[in-house]
Amino acid sequence: MKLYLFICALIATILICPFLIAGESDMVWKKIRKQESNVKAYEGRPHGTIQVSRQYLKAGSKGPLFVVQKHDARQLHYDFRLEVDGVLKSWAIPKGPSMNPAVKRLAVPTDDHPLGYADFEGVIPEGEYGAGIVMVWDIGTYENIKRRSGQIVSMKQCYKDGRIEVFLNGKKLTGGFALIRTVRSKNETPYWLLIKMRDEYASAYRSILARQPKSALTGRTLKQIAADVKKVRTSKKVKKIKKTKSVKKTKRVKKARKG
Repeated sequence: MKLYLFICALIATILICPFLIAGESDMVWKKIRKQESNVKAYEGRPHGTIQVSRQYLKAGSKGPLFVVQKHDARQLHYDFRLEVDGVLKSWAIPKGPSMNPAVKRLAVPTDDHPLGYADFEGVIPEGEYGAGIVMVWDIGTYENIKRRSGQIVSMKQCYKDGRIEVFLNGKKLTGGFALIRTVRSKNETPYWLLIKMRDEYASAYRSILARQPKSALTGRTLKQIAADVKKVRTSKKVKKIKKTKSVKKTKRVKKARKG
């Protein structure tokens, strides 16, 4: 009898666990989608321009931009962005990209971002959308390599079809990568998978995220970025206080002379 109950419990666990994991995953994605869903929140925030972004690329690099930004918000994740038709098509990837073709990274599509956001590195203040530290973990150019009947398929069509194949020429990520849209059921939000294609750049060794954790632009860690931003804000605050005191002192002197 005990053996029978044990077997029943084991079968129930096997059947139920996938749904529990899927449900937990959905909660994580909803949080990330909420952080990234309103691109207007980023407009007006100090950041570079597309010309500035291109200064950081490898010498001789040509083609549309790609950028991977490490975002330490409510959920630490990596934002994978591709320049398409004048904007940055974006996906949130919690575990970040991998150079191992056997590893499939789940990705969530987020709203398009302006091109100037490609080189944004700093801290989004508390209370604002996506509050947290942002690092430009990698930046470079890419080439569309998706073909059909011997012809290159446009990136716009690739996105619509749910299958993107690109060759990345970044400071850290190099080689072919595929983004493939997948749906678990008709009633669920479609997700994408980021997969490293099998080529000479693929590697099954230690994670590239662990080996190269610092910014591709400044060589800083997340903590250093936060500390530098804090110094700048503190300096501005001190200057503002000094200016306010100076103005008040000047007013007092003028008032005393008149008296």
